Amino acid sequence: MKIAVFCSASDRIDKSYFDKATELGEWIGNNGHTLVFGGSNQGLMQCIFNAVKKTGGHTVGVVPAKFEKGGRAIPGLDENISAIDIPERKKIMLDRSDVAIIMPGGIGTLDELFTTLVDNALGYRDVKVILYNINGYWDKLLHLFDHLEQTGMLHIPAASQFTVADSAESLNKELDLVQ
Repeated sequence: MKIAVFCSASDRIDKSYFDKATELGEWIGNNGHTLVFGGSNQGLMQCIFNAVKKTGGHTVGVVPAKFEKGGRAIPGLDENISAIDIPERKKIMLDRSDVAIIMPGGIGTLDELFTTLVDNALGYRDVKVILYNINGYWDKLLHLFDHLEQTGMLHIPAASQFTVADSAESLNKELDLVQ
């Protein structure tokens, strides 16, 4: 299975997010899956890469040229795909993935989530989306989706657009459904 992971590139976040990224990366590697990610040498991206590599998994980093020039690309990727910019990176990542896991992150991660949801809703692709709600990180976003649905702003119910995993066990169950 090819698993896109969208996540934070910040090193200034709570340790629990790094622990969960390590746990997910080890699961990906131990189960012979492929990590498709942004290829940055910062934050959760570096962390999950380290765990996948340590357990013998395959890594595909899709790195914008600006990041490569700035020295923010991880060395040692099994596949390093250069992208012109962030929109191209998202497209390549989603084209090469069966599922997208949205870990805690900032504006970039939200952009990746919404791009994936819009592409799915409009029929450009059919990628399973899992919000990994570590420590309730996405709770306020989930409330926003409820509000959008209640006010008639969503054409498709939120519950049909993504699933939510609050633990490694529930994430693994969702991933088992993709295989």
